[in-house]
Amino acid sequence: MASSKGHSITNWADKSGEFKRGQSQFRNHISKQPGAEFPPEKGRYHLYVSYACPWAHRTLIVRRLKGLEDIIPYTSVHWEMLEKGWRFANPEEKVPGDNVTLDPIHKDFSHLRDIYFDVDPDYTGRFTVPTLLDIKQNKIVSNESSEIIRMFYTEFNDIIPDKYKSVDLFPEKFRTEIEDTNEWTYNDINNGVYKSGFATTQEAYEKAVKPLFASLDRAEAHLAKHAAPYYFGANITEADVRLYTTIVRFDPVYVQHFKCNIRDIRSGYPALHKWLRKLYWEVPAFKETTQFEHIKNHYTKSHKQINPFSITPTGPLPDILPKDQEIPAAAAALRSTNQ
Repeated sequence: MASSKGHSITNWADKSGEFKRGQSQFRNHISKQPGAEFPPEKGRYHLYVSYACPWAHRTLIVRRLKGLEDIIPYTSVHWEMLEKGWRFANPEEKVPGDNVTLDPIHKDFSHLRDIYFDVDPDYTGRFTVPTLLDIKQNKIVSNESSEIIRMFYTEFNDIIPDKYKSVDLFPEKFRTEIEDTNEWTYNDINNGVYKSGFATTQEAYEKAVKPLFASLDRAEAHLAKHAAPYYFGANITEADVRLYTTIVRFDPVYVQHFKCNIRDIRSGYPALHKWLRKLYWEVPAFKETTQFEHIKNHYTKSHKQINPFSITPTGPLPDILPKDQEIPAAAAALRSTNQ
């Protein structure tokens, strides 16, 4: 979320006080079709992410679910994002998480923005994660997470181990429902927390936070009604990936930092809470790509206009509850319901 020239990268609200998310600038596609500009090849592409960012987090989850670890290496930036945008971590900082290092492709680059200007010296857009770079051509393939994950679904199937080829995160029979769910999940939940948190007027905040919780209620009702392991049944789909990256950040960050405090997940949404913990505790692609230190530090220490003293709240503790534990209020409510 960084603007290159003429605007503060940490001020996203327009004159109405409402947060307006900019459009991704690079929208190319990796394709296994003959003659494609970006063909699927092992080691040709490098993925730049932030463990803090929910959009980048999508790509790490899917990369793991589809068995692309040996095909597409990645680097995570430091959790700190200030006026020059995302920066790379220095070795002496010892930031937690895999691959939180200097850029292995460009040893002298200090910030993600350096890659954008190296690709295009006249670039005037945003420097965002995820960024998928074609090393061979020194071109950015895409910085749009929703499109990167769909490339990962199918375009590398010819060169991944057989056990991952059958992993279908966008199954034909659920595509219409997934697309319909994506629309309101993105607008009201994924982006809704940002529209609430970055609002600079009371009116803009309330305009965002009420639909956010109405849509959380909608997701809760769906999960409670169907009582399936995942959002659309017995298998993980794109709907789970796209919702998880917001819900896992909700209690640790969005409740307090973005003022999304009508309810929290652990006490106010039992079905969502159960679904969240199943993904986190049972599926390594979710748990092992979730770095709470990056998440909590990034939001609270990078958004100076919201939190000028950069104080990171200690709680909630733990960051995520064990599968068989509820907070006292939720446990009491469950006992009452079952009596």
